[in-house]
Formats: sequence, structure tokens, C-alpha cells
Amino acid sequence: MRRIGMLGCVLGIGGMILGLLFHILSPSFSFSSPLSSAKSAHLPIASSTAQYRVYSLAYAEVHTLLITLDDSLQTGGTRPVPVLSPTLETVTQFAQRRDAVAILNAGFFDPSNQKSTSYITINRELVADPRQNERLMENPALLPYLDRILNRTELRHYQCQQLERFDLARHLDPLPDSCEIVNAIGGGPQLLPDLTLEQEGFFDGQGEVIRDPLGSRQRNARTSVGLMPDGNMLWVMVAQKPDASEPSGMTLVELAEFMKTLGVEKAMNLDGGSSSSLYYDGKAFYGKVNEQGRVERSVKSVLLLQNKP
Repeated sequence: MRRIGMLGCVLGIGGMILGLLFHILSPSFSFSSPLSSAKSAHLPIASSTAQYRVYSLAYAEVHTLLITLDDSLQTGGTRPVPVLSPTLETVTQFAQRRDAVAILNAGFFDPSNQKSTSYITINRELVADPRQNERLMENPALLPYLDRILNRTELRHYQCQQLERFDLARHLDPLPDSCEIVNAIGGGPQLLPDLTLEQEGFFDGQGEVIRDPLGSRQRNARTSVGLMPDGNMLWVMVAQKPDASEPSGMTLVELAEFMKTLGVEKAMNLDGGSSSSLYYDGKAFYGKVNEQGRVERSVKSVLLLQNKP
């Protein structure tokens, strides 16, 4: 009887483990990727408007936040908005000063003068203009690329008569009929449906690499935003692994492929590397790793998911 009891206990534990593995590896949590299959996908933390998940890959830990937009845009509920800080703040500091559900680091900036190098529009007003950044405009090495730098991809929030929607466009692209821009925040390059590194002045080189400020071909911490076919939005923050034996994170091609496996239709890159950071459910997650551990870098602008009154 004692042996049977012990055997039943072992079988019960085994069944629990198998059940957990089945749940973790179910279709809603899995993805097929040429990079690596997920070793684990933690259970999602969900609110009425957002669902947070973590994917553990061989050389990256990927934090994602799926934001439901359809209902919120029609009812004036929760939606992501760009926020620009007069100084530099960590995502935790952004959260402490504002009623934030979640925060994702966003546009590029110059840490030397703390000025944005991305266009940012908030409440129909242009609040950050890279043409006002003298270190950008007067840099002789950037002169051949300025027309492309000033026409990079941005996330736009449109008001189209009685409807609102999000889309990706180049800064100089015309507006859709009967639409105006409520909010917009620049980044780049576009990741999906096509990677536009050269078109946006991020890459120059045939055989010999002349310009690649993002280190697009090297794995690194990354941040991106994607739009789903159903109108919802996906935030992605790729974190490096401190115990990896090789360079960790993702290249831009790997990031685009990963987002495609999650069903993203359109996607753009945001400021990455040491800037990569995400705040959700009272916790901050940072992407870059150095000898001391996670890098908690302050940034100039973020996307903020906020409860509207």
C-alpha cells in the first residue's frame, strides 16, 4: 500500500508537469522562427486592454505587450500616447510622474544635448523637431543622409472624422483623405512589411560597411512597435541574456522575422541598445547588459499606455 501511494504521488506530479508543459507549448504561446524555438513562454499577465508575455530564446529574452485598440479608440478609453520629457528619465520615472499602465522607450535622441532626433507630435502639436538639433543638422558626416534621416518611419495616430486609427508612415508621406494626425512619434527603420535600412539613412555599404549606427547585423537589445491585422498593437522589447556565451539580443532582420511569426503586419524599430526598456504592472525591464548587469538608461521620449478619465 505504501509503494502504491508513493507511485500515485509520483504519477500525479508527472501529470501536473505534463499539463504545465502542454499549456506553455500550446499554439497561443508558441511561434516558429528560423532563429530558435522558445524554450519557455511565461503565463501572460493580462488587463482589460493589455496582455504581457515573455519569450525565452537561446540568445534573447523577449518581452511583449499586446494592446487592444479597437474598443478603446471608439470609446475614448485606454490608448498609447507619446510623451516627451524636458530632461531624460528612466521608464520608472516616467511611470511615477504619470498615470501609466505601461511604458515603452521610443524615439531617438542625442544624449550629449538631450535633444530629440525624432519628430514627435502630441495633441496635434509638433513638440520635437530634429531640424532644431544642431548636432544633427551641422554634422558633416551626416550631410549625405539628412534628407533620409528627416523622412524616417513614424507611428501615427489619426483622427479620421469620427474614427481613430494607428498606422506607420514616413514623416513626409501625405495624410489619408479626411484624416489629421493627433499624435506621432518617429523612429525607424520600418521592419515590416519590408526592412528599409538604406532608404531611411541607417545603412550604407556594398561589401564594405560605411554606415551602420544601429549595428543592424549584430545582436543587441532592441525595441519595436507593431500593428496587427485586427487593428491591435504589439510592443516588443528584446533583452540580452547576461549568461549567454555569445553576443545576445537580436539583429534587425531577426527582430522583423520574430514579429512576423507573432502575426504582426506592419512594424517599426525604435531606439534600442542601452535605451531598450519596458514598464508594465509596476515593474521595469531593461534590455542592455554590461559587466555590472542590466543597464538602466534614461531616455527622452516614450510611448505611454494611459487610462483616460
